[in-house]
Amino acid sequence: METMTFVDPSYLYIFITKKILREKLQQAATMSSVILAILLFLSGILFWRVRLTHLRHKNLPPGPTPLPIIGSLHLLGNLPHRDLHKLSQKYGPIMSIRLGSIQFVIVSSPEAAKLFLGTHDVVFASRPNIQATKYFAYSGKGLTFTEYGSYWRSVRKFCTLELLSAKKINSFAGIRREEIRLMLEEIRVASMGHKVVNLSETVGALIEGMTCRMIFGKKNDDKFLFKSVMDESMEAIGIFNLADYVPMLAPFDLQGLTKRFKSLSKELDEILETLINEHEEHILIKSQSPEEMDFIDILLSLKNRYSNTHDDLSFTIDRSGMKCILVDLIAGSIDTVKTSVEWILAALIKHPRVMKKLQQELKVVIGDKHVVEETDLTNLSYLQMVVKETLRLYPIAPLLVPHQSMEDIVINGYNIPKNTRLLVNYWAFGRDSKVWSENWEEFLPERFLDTEVDFRGHDYQLIQFGIGRRGCPGMNLGLLNTGLVVSNMVHFFDWELPSRMSPSDLDMKEKFGLTTPRAKPLLANPIYHY
Repeated sequence: METMTFVDPSYLYIFITKKILREKLQQAATMSSVILAILLFLSGILFWRVRLTHLRHKNLPPGPTPLPIIGSLHLLGNLPHRDLHKLSQKYGPIMSIRLGSIQFVIVSSPEAAKLFLGTHDVVFASRPNIQATKYFAYSGKGLTFTEYGSYWRSVRKFCTLELLSAKKINSFAGIRREEIRLMLEEIRVASMGHKVVNLSETVGALIEGMTCRMIFGKKNDDKFLFKSVMDESMEAIGIFNLADYVPMLAPFDLQGLTKRFKSLSKELDEILETLINEHEEHILIKSQSPEEMDFIDILLSLKNRYSNTHDDLSFTIDRSGMKCILVDLIAGSIDTVKTSVEWILAALIKHPRVMKKLQQELKVVIGDKHVVEETDLTNLSYLQMVVKETLRLYPIAPLLVPHQSMEDIVINGYNIPKNTRLLVNYWAFGRDSKVWSENWEEFLPERFLDTEVDFRGHDYQLIQFGIGRRGCPGMNLGLLNTGLVVSNMVHFFDWELPSRMSPSDLDMKEKFGLTTPRAKPLLANPIYHY
């Protein structure tokens, strides 16, 4: 009779566990070897391509020596505009830098910007193809990120004449007045209750309300969750995307951004599709004159061709193109103005002397009127100086929107190859002592007294809205909204920091993204004047 042998269960568990771990370690080792081999292979290809580029295009502008694969990405931190400014102080206002496998030229002075965006504007009039463009700009069918060409020219002409003309902007004056009155009343109630106001949220809600009524014909409907989707999309686009600098890594989606882009763009597309469908149904029920149309109505009219001014675009634009234009308008109208107003209010609170001087101007020009009107803005010269000085020191988009060269070109003796990406470090402009003297760090609106320096950028010192062919066509609307909001908030209220904080202690740090807002929300106590 055979003797039965019983195996200790704990021994069996240890045995099986060891076997599984050994297999997993072997698999991990194999996977690591594969990944290492892929990286070595890719780095070899990249090094070979960089070497060929270097040999083919000698005499690039000066700049840091790139490393294999990453180039000079290791030199950039969370605030790349500051890091690039430091590098430009070493290498000059026209600097060459390779980020990943992409060749960039960084321009850091008004004089250099004039060469690239003035003298040779047509060469640098295109945009690079980045991953976010595929998902949020419908592969470049709008205005901001679209490649230079006949389609882009048609879109720009249409937006300038039909959506952003002085006549169309003026037609929405009642909407702006109504929304500002509502905001002022909310702040007045908060002041009566001695409540702290989150100015970042208050301004954001105001600008969103005005913009949605202009574009959609109504305020944001909460059931669409439009604001949260749009905010999250803008945040995602502003994240450093490794795939844009090392394209060979894009299929691996190492940061999970591709998955996130797909999800957010799908949500955004569904919202826009619903809004367009609503407008199409409304058009079938009721005809409208051009004066009664919101932006979606005007876009849809392209297909109905109420005017033959835009025949070329009416034949080429499709549903995706319409939605892309809407995304450009929304992003350009809400995020930039909100950020501008937030910085201006923060600068005024931090500098009580400037605040008092602006309030005195408002008292003289506006008097006891219940609201600052749009027609009053041209008489508020000190307000205009405050806006210029704030955006000099705290630009909305410190690196502007990138450009891309369409052909090989020689500038200042340097060879700039075709498809080189151009970044204009506008943040560095405001810190140039040759332009603003040694007191450039001081917040001094009076520096613009008796000067013709303005945002149209003829002197290239203030090009916050870009310049040349790719200059922002919505600049006038942006400046109008900014001046209107700031003047009303400052005219009717004094602002004190909470917890008896001194104005000099107000944190003015920024965070980098598609735009560059304050790192912390702006909180203040309103004190009603009247």
